[in-house]
Amino acid sequence: MEEPISQEQPVTPELLIPDRGSPFAALRHRNYQLYFGGQLISNAGTWMQIIAQGWLVYQITHSDLTLGIVGFASAIPTLLISSWGGLIVDWVPKRTLLILTQTGAMLLAFILAALAFTNEVKEWHIILLAAGLGVVNSFDAPGRQAFVVDMVGREDLPNAIALNSMMFNSARIIGPAMGGLLLAVIGPAWCFTINGISFFAVILGLWAMRIELNETKWLSGSPWKQLTTGLNYVIGQPELHGLLLLALFFSVFGISYSTILPAFVEQILKQDAAGYGWITAATGVGAVSGAFLIANQHGPGWRGKWLMVAGFGFPVALTIFSFTTIFPISLILAVGLGVGFMVEFTIINTLLQTRVEDQLRGRVMGLYTITFFGFAPFGNLAIGILSDRIGLSYAMTIFAVIALLSSWIIIQKIPQIKRLP
Repeated sequence: MEEPISQEQPVTPELLIPDRGSPFAALRHRNYQLYFGGQLISNAGTWMQIIAQGWLVYQITHSDLTLGIVGFASAIPTLLISSWGGLIVDWVPKRTLLILTQTGAMLLAFILAALAFTNEVKEWHIILLAAGLGVVNSFDAPGRQAFVVDMVGREDLPNAIALNSMMFNSARIIGPAMGGLLLAVIGPAWCFTINGISFFAVILGLWAMRIELNETKWLSGSPWKQLTTGLNYVIGQPELHGLLLLALFFSVFGISYSTILPAFVEQILKQDAAGYGWITAATGVGAVSGAFLIANQHGPGWRGKWLMVAGFGFPVALTIFSFTTIFPISLILAVGLGVGFMVEFTIINTLLQTRVEDQLRGRVMGLYTITFFGFAPFGNLAIGILSDRIGLSYAMTIFAVIALLSSWIIIQKIPQIKRLP
């Protein structure tokens, strides 16, 4: 039991560690502190690259469809590989796997930077490198999700997931704001370079962790059998497959608007690269706010209710956003979109991880990665094609309506989702 702080007792850094009731409880763990700091820096660099890459593609091609193709190329490997990536996560040491995936992502960023510096970059280069990053993420995403419990334990797992969301979207504020400005001042090549350098923070943090070495457990049976075991486990639990379906439709039809956002900012809002950065940063502000609210929530039965509010509120906000031409109002709506996005996916992630057995965690999170990232390319490609045919605003609205209807149908079919704690 910790001793109370007396007036005579000096306050040391150790005494400032958050307690279990704090919104920052997971930061009590040294390993998670290293992970949190490294990922914050690395994700800020990643968002800088996302901003610069989207803008570069649009300046090269001036095509809404090409933006969709790049999004398709980056996500399609996830659909094909993530289930196997989740199986690998259950087999190998997670920290070693993450060091390898983060190194791979760093090298891809440096390659893109070199092409941009030499003015040799073509749209097919960006598409190919986006596909390579999709392969890396097929192993990295389920690995990162499953690694959290190793750093903080089950008790602090929900808080760590909320803090992960807060950290990711804090980077979403810092990265786009800096990326938009740097893109306008020094060009995309330096944004790609800074992103490559930022990976050193997370790689060094992973190396510095003190992780208990567990004997690698090779699973019995064929890889295909182990893969189907995880799938059958999810199918047999209505809450789990209902949550994955919500993630699937929300990813395909809800957040795919971000693929055509560079074109929307230029054509509808009449803004430049800096304006694109501010819109993305405003979404990040909303997402951080949503993650903080979730981290600070306690008590039973609130997650299912918040999940419904986000599932219905986000599409409504997106519909209004799609027809807004006044930039300050768009920034306010972007904040609302960030809140809805963050509440939806953080609660889904938390409910999945707190209900899954440890020996199946990698495979279940691999399935979550497929629903979150793997099917997204079809939404990215479809909204790009639809935008070319009927216009950006109408395409975004149609997708918002589909996201709203799908959430309503899933909750009607699996009503116990509304009562999840």
